[in-house]
Amino acid sequence: MDPIYKALIVCTNHTDYPTKAQKTGLWLSEATHFYDELADRNLPYDIASPNGGPVPIDEKSMDRRDNTNEKWYNNPTFRSKLEHSLRFDEVNPTDYQILYLAGGHGTMWDFPENSILQTIVRQIYENGGLIAAVCHGVSGLLNVKLSDGSPLLDNRQVTGFSNMEERLVRLDDQVPFLLEDALRQKNTLYSKSLIPFLPYIEVDERLVTGQNPLSARKVGRKVIEEMYEK
Repeated sequence: MDPIYKALIVCTNHTDYPTKAQKTGLWLSEATHFYDELADRNLPYDIASPNGGPVPIDEKSMDRRDNTNEKWYNNPTFRSKLEHSLRFDEVNPTDYQILYLAGGHGTMWDFPENSILQTIVRQIYENGGLIAAVCHGVSGLLNVKLSDGSPLLDNRQVTGFSNMEERLVRLDDQVPFLLEDALRQKNTLYSKSLIPFLPYIEVDERLVTGQNPLSARKVGRKVIEEMYEK
């Protein structure tokens, strides 16, 4: 019998850019493609966000040609969890063995300095759980410190949305900081794919990070492999 693990998918509540009219939020495929891999194992899961309640979806990510988005966004259970997400302070970290930080530009505002999120990450990690993040969701790991005071990311192999990708989507002048620069400043072993927007992940023991939206499925696969096939 396989052990039953429970996953917590963490999403943003932030929607506004400083000067652009378009709205940001969760990049939908970063949640759906990741969960699609977990669903094959029937893993129980919850969705949480800093303020709880409805998770906003980046309007540019609502691509109807994406069968996985369509499948899960129209799935009553998944949709209900997205629209009634747990608030961070309602989360009991001991319930989860997998933590996944989904991206979308919104995370750059409400993940990095969130002390409750940092506590959730630390507790799940120190309880032997696996920490995963993709794209801008990796920003939620920047300031996580372990109980001994050492940074979670210190000297760890990680990836995340690159400066080049940020420039190519023309949002480098909107975000509060560039994620690649911030990761490099944190003494990580940052790496990225040679060609922007190709699936790329880094694995460092119980830490799995993906570079961009197309990496979400690969992160999900790796999480399942690490939890079940080792």
